[in-house]
Amino acid sequence: MENIHLAIVEDDILIKESLESYLGENKNITITFIANSVEDFLKAIDVSRDPKIDVVLLDIGLPGISGLKGIRPIKKRLPKANIIMLTTYEEDDKIFKALCAGAVSYISKRTPLTKIEEAIITIYRGGSYMSPSIARKVINYFAPTQEKEESKLTLRQEQIVQGVLDGLSYKMIADRYLISVDTVRDHIKKIYLILNIHSKGELIKKMQSGFLK
Repeated sequence: MENIHLAIVEDDILIKESLESYLGENKNITITFIANSVEDFLKAIDVSRDPKIDVVLLDIGLPGISGLKGIRPIKKRLPKANIIMLTTYEEDDKIFKALCAGAVSYISKRTPLTKIEEAIITIYRGGSYMSPSIARKVINYFAPTQEKEESKLTLRQEQIVQGVLDGLSYKMIADRYLISVDTVRDHIKKIYLILNIHSKGELIKKMQSGFLK
């Protein structure tokens, strides 16, 4: 009979209580740790001489150290634990940062409790689980490069690319088009994704090769 040792790191009281109440009813799941922050969780497992944790449900938007930044220190202390990101954030960059840092799953908080329970069991057994909307983002990310490059940049994205080619800083581009610096950064991330590049140098090289012509 399975005995999955689960830890929950979540600061939202209602969500935390719902998870504890529902998952606690499963005879195959033992909730061993519940914490409001990464810091509290790390302190708790450091105090415990032999923390038994198979799966960690980890929120991203936590006070103090974010869930994203907390993945690596948690994995360092619990190398065999499977980390499931349970979050309201579905931005591409957060999904891939979490997976690259060592998380094995990324689930939306809109996911029904029954599906979260299913994900925990599936991952414990060595499988994988993603919310459908997030799985689609992962599939799109790894789509063939040619298909991505055929995707057209929006007019605003082309304007921002031109600003980069003109040698402007993000602040100067923002001032030119009367938008915020954060909006410029967001567009840059999307441009990199569409063009399958990872740096300003690659962007300039691709633009100079006549991609937008």
